[in-house]
Amino acid sequence: MKATDIENVKQLQKNSQNIRNICILAHVDHGKTTLADALIASNGIISKRMAGKLRYMDSRDDEQLRGITMKSSAISLRYALAAGEEYLINLIDSPGHVDFGSEVCTAVRLCDGAIVVVDVVEGVCPQTHAVLRQAWLEKLSPILVLNKIDRLITELKFTPEEAHLHLQQVLEQVNAVTGSLYSAEVLEKIGQTESSQVETENGEEVVYDWSSGIADTDDSKLYFSPSHGNVVFASAADGWGFKIQHFSRIFSTKLGIREKVLNRTLWGDYYVNNKAKKIVKGAQAKGKKTLFVQFILENLWSIYDAVYIRRDKERSEKITKSLNLNISARDVRVGKSEPKTYLQAICSQWLPLADAVLSSVCQYLPSPSNISGERVEGLMCGSTRSFSALHSKSQDLKQDFLSCGSDSSTTIVLVSKMVAVDSKLMPRNKQRPLTIEEIVKRRELVRQKHAERKLAETNISNHEDDQQTDVEAIKVKVPEAAEEVPEKEEKQEQFVAFARVFSGTLKVGQKLYVLGPKYDPTPFIGLEDSELEEAINSNPHISVTTVTAIYLWMGRELETLEEAASGCIIGIGGLEDVVLNSATLCSSIACPPFNALTVDVAPIIRVAVESYLLSEMSCLVEGLKLLNQADPCVQVMVQETGEHVIIAAGEVHLQRCLDDLKNRFAKIEIKSSAPIVPFRETVIPRPKVDVLNELIETQDKDIMQKWNLKDKESGDGNLTKESEKLLNAKSKKGIVVMETPNKQSTLVVRAVPLPPDVIKLLEENGDLLKVLSSMEAIFKDLWFHRRRRLLSTGSNISSQGEEDVVEIPSLENDVTSVKNIIKNVLFQLKIKPETLKEIKKLKSDLEIAFENAGRGKWSNAVEHIWVFGPRGNGPNILLNKEDEYRRPSIWTCVRDNVDIDFGSYRECDHSIISGFQLATLSGPLCEEPMHGICFVIEEWKVSAPPVSSQEHKETKEEKVVTFADDITPVQSNSQLGPLSGQLISTSKETCRKSFQAQPQRLMAAMYTCNIQATAEVLGKVYAVLGRREGRVLSEDLRDGTNSFDILATLPVAESFGFAEEIRKRTSGLASPQLVFSHWEVVNSDPFWVPTTEEEIQHYGEKADFENQAVKYMNSVRRRKGLFVEEKTVEHAEKQRTLSKNK
Repeated sequence: MKATDIENVKQLQKNSQNIRNICILAHVDHGKTTLADALIASNGIISKRMAGKLRYMDSRDDEQLRGITMKSSAISLRYALAAGEEYLINLIDSPGHVDFGSEVCTAVRLCDGAIVVVDVVEGVCPQTHAVLRQAWLEKLSPILVLNKIDRLITELKFTPEEAHLHLQQVLEQVNAVTGSLYSAEVLEKIGQTESSQVETENGEEVVYDWSSGIADTDDSKLYFSPSHGNVVFASAADGWGFKIQHFSRIFSTKLGIREKVLNRTLWGDYYVNNKAKKIVKGAQAKGKKTLFVQFILENLWSIYDAVYIRRDKERSEKITKSLNLNISARDVRVGKSEPKTYLQAICSQWLPLADAVLSSVCQYLPSPSNISGERVEGLMCGSTRSFSALHSKSQDLKQDFLSCGSDSSTTIVLVSKMVAVDSKLMPRNKQRPLTIEEIVKRRELVRQKHAERKLAETNISNHEDDQQTDVEAIKVKVPEAAEEVPEKEEKQEQFVAFARVFSGTLKVGQKLYVLGPKYDPTPFIGLEDSELEEAINSNPHISVTTVTAIYLWMGRELETLEEAASGCIIGIGGLEDVVLNSATLCSSIACPPFNALTVDVAPIIRVAVESYLLSEMSCLVEGLKLLNQADPCVQVMVQETGEHVIIAAGEVHLQRCLDDLKNRFAKIEIKSSAPIVPFRETVIPRPKVDVLNELIETQDKDIMQKWNLKDKESGDGNLTKESEKLLNAKSKKGIVVMETPNKQSTLVVRAVPLPPDVIKLLEENGDLLKVLSSMEAIFKDLWFHRRRRLLSTGSNISSQGEEDVVEIPSLENDVTSVKNIIKNVLFQLKIKPETLKEIKKLKSDLEIAFENAGRGKWSNAVEHIWVFGPRGNGPNILLNKEDEYRRPSIWTCVRDNVDIDFGSYRECDHSIISGFQLATLSGPLCEEPMHGICFVIEEWKVSAPPVSSQEHKETKEEKVVTFADDITPVQSNSQLGPLSGQLISTSKETCRKSFQAQPQRLMAAMYTCNIQATAEVLGKVYAVLGRREGRVLSEDLRDGTNSFDILATLPVAESFGFAEEIRKRTSGLASPQLVFSHWEVVNSDPFWVPTTEEEIQHYGEKADFENQAVKYMNSVRRRKGLFVEEKTVEHAEKQRTLSKNK
């Protein structure tokens, strides 16, 4: 773009009404970047001939090599409507590959609208669902581009009528996804997820229909419809696209029909009645051609038939003349040899793609000043915090968001990610064209130097001695001058913030507050300048920075700006030291941080990296820091073993991270381990049959008979020690009893597998569990604080003899104080009322799930939940079945009424919780987290500490303190310190032992694999899936095509190299899309050993069988340095044969 165009862009930035911030969203290979090339070519930045081939927005080498987009990049375009009004369009091209879903999140957060691209042949794919959901959650207004219509003509050989039906089906699929998102939101707002609820009143069932809430809401502008103008039919590869409004304007003059009537009838079941000269409905029933087929598709089909398929020169020339197109002589000349180029020249002039898309963007997508209040509250508060709970000054900033005024006194900027840019591409390092004045100055300077050189030559011939001394003096002075001004080394990678201005005007040199995601503005509001500075310095979630540079994103290039008005998408320099990935910049201390980005794809694949040379470890550590800052999805951590680990979202993402670390950030040779896949450990109900489908109970009886025979042979009627242990283990049913080392506390724990419905609820509501755990932690701290305050005052403590007895306060006062504590908890966390309702609903859902699993086994289990784990929000439960410990329920803070007898906490309660969290974080199989286990505390007793020998003579009986008694402050200070630490380790070991007392299993991470393949390669796809332990779930034939949609599951541990292998086996006709789905139990028992001859023959060491669970478990244990039970050959001998070599 020329310099004059940059000045024009700067002028357009000042009018927020004419700004459109949009992003392109689609599944991988649906044509996003090709569409972006066509839009960029309309501004003259690239040649129209190179559109679709250059892939201008893919600036990375690996993007060009793989042919997919890996990062979100932005560019500013200008577009003028027919009325002459000019618009500034900030376009962001986002990736479609599932591994780079975090890049889509960073793009969507900055935009107000979206262009959703769908391949009409492949239809709605998994990533199409994901991007539509992402746009819906961020309250974006989308338009739909049905791309690759040319494939219906050239590949599938559809007739215009068949193509019309196919396009209707694709449009219905997209609208079905949008409708499901809409109905879910409406049902959530009215507080019900079910369509109806049945209650009984006077013995009769009364049905309350909640679905009327959907019928009452206005959804007229929700769905995509060509008559609304939010659907574009296109072929980005051939450079054409249209809306039906374009043809309605053409045919309204030819047919004499009003344009509004044609806008409504060009798409749909309408046809022209030539006798009555009217547009009538019912074309399909009467076997008539619809208007869309007759006026639009048949014209397109005829052009492709003449130019591309038949290559009819005379017919092609007639078409160009009838359409009044000016085709260059070069394109006409190459029409025979390159018909695709000739076709692109005709179609791009007849139906320009950029005009169809950009006109829809300007007319139907909102400007930054039209942001909704609902979206503003969502940005400021998130899903759990309430907007009304914010400080009044923070709430006043909502008006600044809504006005989006450049003259606002408050500057608010959102940084969605940090982009690493090569320093050579920075504007200050780029060569710029010289002006005429600079050229004249340089010419004069060259002439001066030339005259001085001639004068010096004449002086040398006349005064050689004097000149020699002058030269020596110069030689001495030059190094000194060079030493005085040393050159500073510039970093090769500069970080530029990818940001948007939501309010005010951002200027170079402006000072702003950098707000972290955990920043709370309430303590800072109202402080004086000196106090405020001291508070900022002591708080890690806020800092102050100065804007050093502002850039305009232009795809592969950056342009310098002095200021940026509200509504602009820009780059900001100088933030690499204060911003890691995302942050909020604001000139007001009262601004809350923006809500965290919702990333659907979580990093799951790990790789340990190290440098080849130990001396380069510092370079590796620095490179990992830069990588963590440059990629919003990658996670970098140091494990307990000292390994530096990179966690990526998928195989492609992992390879990109390793390439960036090696070539850009660390710039050293690195070694990477094999991919590290996480597993989970669980227990299952005791199986009745083994691997060979033989009853386990029968085997146990046979073993007991053998033990009894041995006992009889020994001549003793009593059982041997071995048989006694076996009987005890069978009788205890997995119950484990352990004591602390000082014998003061005893724990009785049992491990039970959770019902599948309960596990699913816990996995889906991890955020709510985290909120619930935070509420209980604060409630417990406040409760203990109140208890210690009561114990410290003398009003509630009376002396009886020599012992202190604690008087419990009255129950009414206790309930009142508990209610006050609950109010304090809700005030501190600023919990939304909707969040409390969701937690209550979660509780009721858990009660229903436990009741369905078995009333007797799980009776009142929800009320006895102690804590969730690991980390307070995992799919494991610690259950309190100790009768003497009436612990307050974890749901106390969300209850409407507090019971009079709600119980009380004990001093060592946190020790049991800590031990449970440690145990569930690393199980005994291979130190992986546990999943789906309920640990039941059957009994928990505390004994008095051992007394001295002199006291022992006086009191021989040991006093037992149960939880019905209280612990005095003296005992709490003296003995509870050691007991607390020992209880943590005892609780952890008891949970692990109880886990080992049950049938143990490994759980593998599973991918959902979507594959689109033709019938010819279907067998090869199944063969690859079978070799990698995959399982096919469904296989559907796509309507009108010979391709199949295959849905399968595949273990993540077996997925490395899967995409490459399946493409090789099918010659590129099948391409998989892998998305993390769930955790699945590996069926094989990791401790099963073949004993009988038949088992040894089929499953022994020499058999062609490998225990999958043992393979996974040993690989993890070997990587972590744990003991692995395997046979190794210590003294090998050369094999000898009797026969001689012949």
